[in-house]
Order: sequence, then C-alpha cells, then structure tokens
Amino acid sequence: MNVAKSGYRVFSANSSAACTELAKKITEVDVKESVRGQTIFIIQTIPRDVNTAIMELLVMAYALKTSCAKNIIGVIPYFPYSKQCKMRKRGSIVCKLLASMLAKAGLTHIITMDLHQKEIQGFFSFPVDNLRASPFLIQYIQEEIPLYRNAIIVAKSPAAAKRAQSYAERLRLGLAVIHGEAQCSESDMADGRHSPPCVRNTTGHTGLELPLMMAKEKPPITVVGDVGERIAIIVDDIIDDVGDFVAAAEILKERGAYKIYIMATHGLLSADAPRLIEESAIDEVVVTNTVPHEVQKLQCPKIKTVDVSMILAEAIRRIHNGESMAYLFRNITVDD
Repeated sequence: MNVAKSGYRVFSANSSAACTELAKKITEVDVKESVRGQTIFIIQTIPRDVNTAIMELLVMAYALKTSCAKNIIGVIPYFPYSKQCKMRKRGSIVCKLLASMLAKAGLTHIITMDLHQKEIQGFFSFPVDNLRASPFLIQYIQEEIPLYRNAIIVAKSPAAAKRAQSYAERLRLGLAVIHGEAQCSESDMADGRHSPPCVRNTTGHTGLELPLMMAKEKPPITVVGDVGERIAIIVDDIIDDVGDFVAAAEILKERGAYKIYIMATHGLLSADAPRLIEESAIDEVVVTNTVPHEVQKLQCPKIKTVDVSMILAEAIRRIHNGESMAYLFRNITVDD
C-alpha cells in the first residue's frame, strides 16, 4: 500500500513489481490506517496474468467498500479485455461484463489511458477519465528521432488512419496508409454482422427472398502515400501480437523507407514478440509504462519505454482537489 496526503489514500494492488514501481513514481508514503470516509485510489497495472490482476482489483475494491470508503477510484492505465468490446457472433462482450463487475465491487470512478475504443466509456455507470499518451509519444518523436522532419506517419490499416492522422497533423508530417492486409477480423467479423448465424430454415416460410450480401475480397496490399527515402513511424494504441507490425515493416522497406519506428501506448508484447521484433526490419518499438514489459526489454534492446506516470499523478491530484480535468485534455479532439 502506498501513499498520501490528508483526505485521500493511494493503494498499490501489488500484483507485480511494475505496479508497485508505478505507484511509487506517483506518490511515496506508506499508509496503514482507517479508510472510513476517505477517497481511495487503487493503482493496478495489468501483467501477463490478467485474471489474477482483475480479481485483486475486485477484492480490494470490495474490501474498501465494506470499510466505508467514501470514493473508490481505480487507476488502471491499460484496461484489460478492451478489444473484446464488440459482439462476436453469439459470444459475450467481455469488456462490458468487466465494467459491470467493477461497479458492483464498489468502484465509483476510473482513470485509464487510450481505451481501444472510446465508446467503451459508455459501458460504465460511473465517470471514466480516458487520458491520452500521445503528447508523451509525440515529444519522444521530436526529441529522440533524428531528422524526424523527414518522417512520415503510417497507419498499418485503414482502421488506424484517424489516430495516424492526428499524429501527422500535430507533427506537421505526411500520412501514409497500408491497405489490403489481412486484418478484417476486428472491423468486419467482430461487430455482430454475423449474428445470428446464417442458417436457412428449409421447413419455414420460403416466400421471402432477402438480398444476398456478396462476400468481401481482400485487395492486393498497397501503400497509399510515398514512403520512399523517408523515416516511417507506425502508430497504434496496442502492440501485442507483432505479426501485423512486422509485415507492415517489410512492406515499408520494400517501398523505400530507410528507418521504421513503432509507437504504441500499451506494449503487451506477448508470446515471441521480442524475438520477432529483434529479427525484423523494425528499428525501434516505443511504448509507455502502462503495462509491465521489463522482461521483454531484456530480450530485445529495440524496445524503449516512455514514462506516463506524470499525467496519472496529475489526474489523481486534480480529482482529489475537485479541480477540472479539462487541462489534461487540452487540444484533444473527438477523433484523438
């Protein structure tokens, strides 16, 4: 347990060393006293054992609720199961289920960062502050990438074009989009268009003939935009299975890009991601410390980390003092 000043307490869920380290960066006094009537902040990073971390958070929130804490605010930099926010045939929307569980356990507010879909905020019955990591990543580009003015921002799929456009406009750089890669599972197959299953009832009424939807056919892979003799910077919110990023890097190399960077908020980097990155055409992968990835950094020196604890600490301070959060969202548009 870590932290604080009069009127509120900050707890680390202690699920991992990385969680404790992030909590220490935010504030540093050990607390062992009553939480009655207090505003409590629970910091919980999500390690590889996702379900254990979720249960830790639920149990701690419920314990604080039954101990008469006034407000229980979860600081969850990476919200787990955020990709499972759409209907998958007859499957469940797990992200909505998790939101309901957190509310039932006693949470009254959440601070998170770069939700996979901003509409996820509508799953909650309490306030959600969805902070942005883009100012930190843009600062890294400006300060750590030599000759970044010769760079071009790349979206590895049309679905990522809005995020890439936001970076390009802020950095005053060009924009390229990779089109035609095999990534339709998220945007086309997981949104409920295949629910209910397409099964014909031959014994029922046959007089109604509905229009038949033609199957989609993936076009050849193309790069919309000139990346020749440029530094290519691919931006996204999550980098987990790096296969798509490695394939995108190879395409960009073929089109003439001489350096390739990956910028993402959440570095899950599961399975063989470090090895694949090390063996690929990618020069550097830059992620924030919303998710623990110290082991992956030891396996692959191409992985770099940007610290975002400053904005989390400022969010906690503003909520405790009853100040507006608008300052943390200045110049943030709906599409960011």
